[in-house]
Amino acid sequence: MIAADLAPLAVVLPFLGAAVTFLLIRHSRAQRAVSITTLSITLLIEVVMLLAAPSAGTHAVRLGGWEPPFGIVLVVDQFSALMLVVSSAVSLAVLIYAAGQGMADGDEDGPVSIFHPTYLILVAGVSNAFLTGDLFNLYVGFEILLTASYVLMTLGGTAPRIRAGVTYVVVSVVSSMLFLIAIAMIYGATGTVTMADLAVKLESVDPATQMVLHLMLLVAFGIKAAVFPLSFWLPDSYPTAPAPVTAVFAGLLTKVGVYAMVRVETLLFPGDRINTLLMVVALLTMIVGILGALAQSDIKRLLSFTLVSHIGYMVFGLAISSRIGLGAAVYYVAHHITVQTSLFLVTGLIERRGGTANVDRLGGLAKLSPLLGLLFFLPAMNLAGIPPFSGFLGKLGLIQAGVELGTPLAYVLVAGGVLTSLLTLLVMARVWNRAFWRSPADAEDPDPILLASKADGSRVGTSRHVTGDDTGKFAGKDPVTLLPGTMTGPTIGLVALGLALTVLAGPLFALSDDAAQEMLDRTPYIEAVLGPGADG
Repeated sequence: MIAADLAPLAVVLPFLGAAVTFLLIRHSRAQRAVSITTLSITLLIEVVMLLAAPSAGTHAVRLGGWEPPFGIVLVVDQFSALMLVVSSAVSLAVLIYAAGQGMADGDEDGPVSIFHPTYLILVAGVSNAFLTGDLFNLYVGFEILLTASYVLMTLGGTAPRIRAGVTYVVVSVVSSMLFLIAIAMIYGATGTVTMADLAVKLESVDPATQMVLHLMLLVAFGIKAAVFPLSFWLPDSYPTAPAPVTAVFAGLLTKVGVYAMVRVETLLFPGDRINTLLMVVALLTMIVGILGALAQSDIKRLLSFTLVSHIGYMVFGLAISSRIGLGAAVYYVAHHITVQTSLFLVTGLIERRGGTANVDRLGGLAKLSPLLGLLFFLPAMNLAGIPPFSGFLGKLGLIQAGVELGTPLAYVLVAGGVLTSLLTLLVMARVWNRAFWRSPADAEDPDPILLASKADGSRVGTSRHVTGDDTGKFAGKDPVTLLPGTMTGPTIGLVALGLALTVLAGPLFALSDDAAQEMLDRTPYIEAVLGPGADG
């Protein structure tokens, strides 16, 4: 059996796990065991697929024995295999973190729990989107993960979460409707929705019609990827969710939109017809996003703006459309999924340890919890692109691609990328200086626990005070116990994974470069689905 033949299991296993955890809805400990085991097995299968991808090449799995373009096909190449492994590794870490948070808060024996089945359905939708070989099944994957995300975002039923959930639902429905209309128009023009078949048949469609279909797909995916000016919804939606939910949303959901944009640009509409537009969008996404981050005092909102900003780097590489640019973008996607998720998990720990995520009210966390300071510092510097971290290596590849292109707009984009990196460093340094380095006494309206805690982290006769949705959750708990190992463990693991992207940068860049070349050639993908000679 070819390793890629295991691809259906990456989608089916999370669905089966979701069904089992739903049956165990009143047994949260059993739910945790099933969901963690399911994701662990899924990750192992995807690692096997990734290791085999360079030698096996692009491989298609025809579901139900139906030959394309009439049946559903799953396609595994180096890009999709890498995305599966990174997304499942991150999802597993967040799941363990969420389970640890439930145990630490005394919620593990709650009578009803929908988190685990919903979370596994979300993972199944993400995997389906990365593997699918036709547009309609891509739409189905989006709807699966979005439906699950609606539930996860509104867990707890607080007013801010419901309000943010409504905004998220409305924007997502508009995006999905636009995508569905585009699929109907593409089917009307070509008679197929299989992407490999479309890669051949769209060439005979009128160029003006091609442009309309192209832009409709990009707008639909641009909303999901949160590129400027379609990113207005994200900073108000993500920060209101629970910390693990915000982390997995930030790491994965926008990257599914980026993945879809890459497939559209490289497979369906190759060439440079709208590269200028993409460069402008990339530049504005980087600059506007990071300027928004500079104006924030809440760490979760600040990270939401940096999330938007760094989507611009991925569009940067896509717009360059060269092998080196696309390869750097693939590497940067893997980097950003890992680092952005770890920063949101650390923010959950900061909120738990300091009582708030508002930097104006924080101080002295470096002395209060040196481990927490280290867990923030490493991914923060990685996101800012400080050498020798993976963020620096990815941005260096993008800058090299822009310089090689050599157009005036490419140089402007390079300058914008450098400026964004410097401003990201400024944003991260400001959080570090205020939340970790300064004295708690210098904070504005500091949380009582910070003022009452000694440098060694011991408590001095006070109880926990937390604002926002978590008011009272930590009341009466000793600060020393507020960072349980079940939450710090997966956070450490995810930070270590971000560092591993630096240590393994050589082979990862080689894989990303090969993946970029496969996508730019198109022939391996088309022939894997339709058979030899189909591209001719």
